[in-house]
Amino acid sequence: MSDVVILRGPLLNLGEDPFAPEAEGLRVETDGALAMSGAMSGGKILAAGPAAAVLKAHPEAEVRVYGQGRLIAPGFVDCHIHYPQIGIIASFGEQLLTWLNRYTFPEEARFCDSAYAGEAAEAFFAETLRNGVTTTSAFCSVHPESVEAYFSAAARRGLRAVGGKVMMDRNAPENLRDTAQSGYDQSKALLERWHGKGRAVYAVTPRFAPTSTPEQMEAAGALWREHPDCPMQTHLSENTAEVAWMRELYPEAPDYLGAYERHGLLGPGALFGHAIHLTERERARLAEAGAGIAHCPTSNLFIGSGACDVAGLKALGVKVGLATDVGGGSSFSPFATMRAAYEVGWMRGLALTAGQIWSLMTQGSAETLRLQDKIGALRPGLEADVAVLDLQATPLLKRRTSRAESWEEALFALIILGDDRAVLESWSGGKLVHAREDQAGA
Repeated sequence: MSDVVILRGPLLNLGEDPFAPEAEGLRVETDGALAMSGAMSGGKILAAGPAAAVLKAHPEAEVRVYGQGRLIAPGFVDCHIHYPQIGIIASFGEQLLTWLNRYTFPEEARFCDSAYAGEAAEAFFAETLRNGVTTTSAFCSVHPESVEAYFSAAARRGLRAVGGKVMMDRNAPENLRDTAQSGYDQSKALLERWHGKGRAVYAVTPRFAPTSTPEQMEAAGALWREHPDCPMQTHLSENTAEVAWMRELYPEAPDYLGAYERHGLLGPGALFGHAIHLTERERARLAEAGAGIAHCPTSNLFIGSGACDVAGLKALGVKVGLATDVGGGSSFSPFATMRAAYEVGWMRGLALTAGQIWSLMTQGSAETLRLQDKIGALRPGLEADVAVLDLQATPLLKRRTSRAESWEEALFALIILGDDRAVLESWSGGKLVHAREDQAGA
């Protein structure tokens, strides 16, 4: 019996980078099909294109047919999120530095408890999959127990997951501090245990320059040099008060990015969250170094940080992905995140297209993690991570999309009006890992 599954219905193809000059817009194969092998056979995409050709090539496959108003799309990739903060999402009234002290640090202190961390990880992945997010790059807490819980929960579901233990040896409560040596030792042990195991990817994770001494930054840089295939994730220039504080802590650095650069934490695979208040030197160096930016618009709006210049960074050649940044971000929904990216674009004077925004939340985020050869698109050979979407999930969404004169218009309406109800199914590595409660099947 064949373990090939074919999803038949409208099939989204984002093409090449839609920010490139004269880039072709998004395309939808109206009667399309996606053939994928099951998890036991690698969970890869075998074919994608017109239904007739895909069905002919795989005559023994199980076929699931999705009708009018449905769309087969790449699973969303959230390239910057804090899974220990699921319990403090939607906390009122603070900007970054006071928000960390009032909400974040007290909650993250609880993740020394393996049972608490495990329950939070289970809830976290239930939320991400309900929202069609099939890959996350998460900051865990300073505790190794939090990393074990995160990767274990992802492995049980067969998910592609990126994550790492936060390294933090100053300017935090004592019960959340490691040392330069213990942070290195614990991170190295976790990396050796998890990186490359199944679909796990370990990320070297200094929280941000103000909570790491120069000695710890050097240790993080040393660990990354020893394991250059790992990503390195941290934060950069999120808040003006944070930038000013960093200058006091690292007076020898030319700017915020320079503090990372001098300790070996800039290069391909470096992923910086936010990057709002950048100097011209920083912008140029990010492009030259091949680093990536995680744009977190709901978070930036919710805690009043500012507006990232996505179009300007892309024009320089900087890799940019889109991320929720829960719990500073106010929603797990990629639709809420994409909608906020559109609004932030207008604040910067440029409206991003539906194709550009959708690309940031899929192949753009995959590229920032150097995983574009594995996830983020629907191409043969990539891992079969898929979101099946419902463009008629609510009466208002159905009314609006039924009037759309193009797929670009329909997908823009989905960005603006969609939420978790628009996610019919989530597939990871060829396995169905979430189905909407009222989903009756193909």
